[in-house]
Amino acid sequence: MNFIDHPLTGTPFGTALDLCLILAVLTWLFSVITRDSSWIDRLWPICPPVYCLLVAFEADFDSTRINLMTVLVVIWGARLTFNFARKGGFGRGGEDYRWAVVRERLGPVRFQFLNLTFNSFGQMLLIWLFTSPVHQAWVWQDTPLTWIDGVAATLFVVLFIGEAIADEQVWAFQQDKKRRVAAGEDVERPFITTGLFGYCRHPNYFCEIALWWVFYLFAVGASGQWLHWTALGFILLTALFVGSIRLTESISLGKYAAYSDYQASTPCVIPFRIRRAKTTA
Repeated sequence: MNFIDHPLTGTPFGTALDLCLILAVLTWLFSVITRDSSWIDRLWPICPPVYCLLVAFEADFDSTRINLMTVLVVIWGARLTFNFARKGGFGRGGEDYRWAVVRERLGPVRFQFLNLTFNSFGQMLLIWLFTSPVHQAWVWQDTPLTWIDGVAATLFVVLFIGEAIADEQVWAFQQDKKRRVAAGEDVERPFITTGLFGYCRHPNYFCEIALWWVFYLFAVGASGQWLHWTALGFILLTALFVGSIRLTESISLGKYAAYSDYQASTPCVIPFRIRRAKTTA
């Protein structure tokens, strides 16, 4: 598909880049036509598995490292797709509630500029970027597996399980909350603070960010290089989540007076506090 001239032309991940740009255009068009800005959210769990499969297919599924990376990303995508679907994200009216808040805060003109630049093209390119370690694995596909790959695979699975548990806890809490509201019962705490959410306010975000940091280790194991351009993916993804968390927290503070107490008692993303040593005069 490499019809756009770029440095990766002729490579399978270059094909993924062309597909990414096409999807970015379609994402923007659909968001304008349907007035629903969550099309990028619907593609988020689907594109990384597709990009990895393109690379694995070109390698004839003959690279153990690429196959391992692909399997892990496919499983990640399947779980995220399921979680998004059961919340109604793929249905009509399934737009993420945060987009309505952003739309109201920015106004129509500035929001459409954000929708085109950041939401459509920016996020689609980011998804392509944080999947890019698979390209490095393709370039160095003759390199055998190392202990780094073992560490990466193990941590990926651990973080995957952690994210799944956190999302299940949120789902169970929200379903119970809906049941209580429907039954006219009092809801003592309108936001979750138990389970993994007793260790930090966003354990699912922590696992998601760390998971793609870990994914980068496969590229390190393949190339032996600790720093290269594919690291931009998890770096920019971290920056995106920082902004997303700030937006989510500002909305929660506006809805729930007790949320500030939760902020004061529980770390935001990293599930422990750095304790400062006490000094005596």
